[in-house]
Amino acid sequence: MQIENNKVVSINYHLTNEAGETLDTSEGREPLAYIQGHNNIIPGLEEELTGKSVGDKLKVVVSPEKAYGNYEEALLQVVPRESFQGVDNIEVGMQFQVNTPQGTQIIAVTKIEGDNITVDGNHPLAGQQLTFDVEVMDIRDASEEELSHGHVHGAGGHHH
Repeated sequence: MQIENNKVVSINYHLTNEAGETLDTSEGREPLAYIQGHNNIIPGLEEELTGKSVGDKLKVVVSPEKAYGNYEEALLQVVPRESFQGVDNIEVGMQFQVNTPQGTQIIAVTKIEGDNITVDGNHPLAGQQLTFDVEVMDIRDASEEELSHGHVHGAGGHHH
């Protein structure tokens, strides 16, 4: 069986940045399970896995455009402390969920200067080239329930 749309794929992976630093890995955990063609993983990795089979090992270098996008300066904003109503202690690194006209977005506090809080709406990996060392561990047909929910159930996936 080969990886194609609507298949549940389980992979072991090791993710590094351009400096070779480990950003994430499945080592010591269950393989990552996702549904091919359902935007469960970044587009660049999904494209490279298409047509692969169980046991295939590959190194995939993904550009920012096919990963988490380019870093956008426009998503870096300074907002007044009063925008954080109900939050008494704001610290660098804190993340908040905000509603925007484009939908829900996660922002991170990157700097605090008095009552001016700098927040960044970019994904933490935006603008970075990513390298995945991947091994395909399993491929199976997705169930109707998984397809309707848009994610894998059970081992390596979502638990309701």
